[in-house]
Amino acid sequence: MKRTSAFAILLAAVFAAGPAAAQSPRPVAGLPSPPGLNVSSFVLMEQETGTILASLEPELRVEPASITKIMSAYAVFEALAAGETSMDEEAVISETAWRMQGSRTFLDLNSRVSVEDLLLGMIVQSGNDASVALAEHLAGAEEDFAVLMNSIAQRLGMTGTNFENSTGWPGENHYTTALDTAILTRAMVRDYPTLYGMHALREFTWNGIRQPNRNTLLARDATVDGVKTGHTESAGYCLVASSVRDGMRLIAVVMGAASEAQRAQDALRLLSYGFRYFETRKLLEAGADFGSARVWKGEETVVGLTVEDDVVMTLPKRASEGMETRVTVNEPLIAPLEAGQPVGRVALIRDGETLAELPLVPERAVPSGGLWQRTRDSVLLWFE
Repeated sequence: MKRTSAFAILLAAVFAAGPAAAQSPRPVAGLPSPPGLNVSSFVLMEQETGTILASLEPELRVEPASITKIMSAYAVFEALAAGETSMDEEAVISETAWRMQGSRTFLDLNSRVSVEDLLLGMIVQSGNDASVALAEHLAGAEEDFAVLMNSIAQRLGMTGTNFENSTGWPGENHYTTALDTAILTRAMVRDYPTLYGMHALREFTWNGIRQPNRNTLLARDATVDGVKTGHTESAGYCLVASSVRDGMRLIAVVMGAASEAQRAQDALRLLSYGFRYFETRKLLEAGADFGSARVWKGEETVVGLTVEDDVVMTLPKRASEGMETRVTVNEPLIAPLEAGQPVGRVALIRDGETLAELPLVPERAVPSGGLWQRTRDSVLLWFE
């Protein structure tokens, strides 16, 4: 069974745009405006459908700082899934990794550390030394790991991103966007849900040093289970936060806030806005009955009609009320018909706007009838 996710035909768009819109994003009719945040850019995305619920400069290229480590973690998760490494495999800590500045896990030079502990050091403590150690272990050199990161970014459709390193250390050609970061986070939750759980850990102790997760929302809101913070002087304070309430997951990306407190508060405001005003619902179910239609020149004269996909949409709450399902059949239907062959369309319409459309298909194949059946129906069709 397939699932069709109808994106924001919805709400045509992403709420807002350029700098002038920062305090007054263009609202969708009937909805309060999203929060006006004093940041470089932000995106609020729903996980299941990928719908953008609110944004500011979503495709602006910005310095990601340690938000970069979301991609570093994704690349390691991919290697684990492919059997290219394992959690208990050990990496030797090089002088390059050991000398890394900024946030650190405090790894010892030439020590052997498991991939699992390095992941925890990178994800929970944001350790630059752990990030470089993982990059060298998997790719031989950090610059080669960056090539892998960029390959994954391209595959995921992150068109405004380029990585030069695994840590987020500032570089002239090291950049991403709020939209790309949301796309990456969504992919991680979808592709590696169990490993993603490491982002919910509130602390990690290594070398006798206990360090808390820099994502303070983990302690403030029990529904938040990730994801990553970032900060450099040039990037400002960045945060990717994800939360699940009533079965719906939202991802909030905040780039370029003025302080640690502001980035946390802004992410919470975005999440609260999304959960208050939106819902994700299944509007059509694969296999739903859409009646039947006459079949000409076939072994059978009638066939049932259905759809093969679910339609799941994220919409403003109560927006699905009054929605009309419109069915169009491409008559006459002439055998042979294959199962799954499009024979019409099913459209979901509200207030004259088509929100989603998908093929109408026969429930089963209908082979051609015999010579007599085909001849008779050919004559009858002249009078239709």
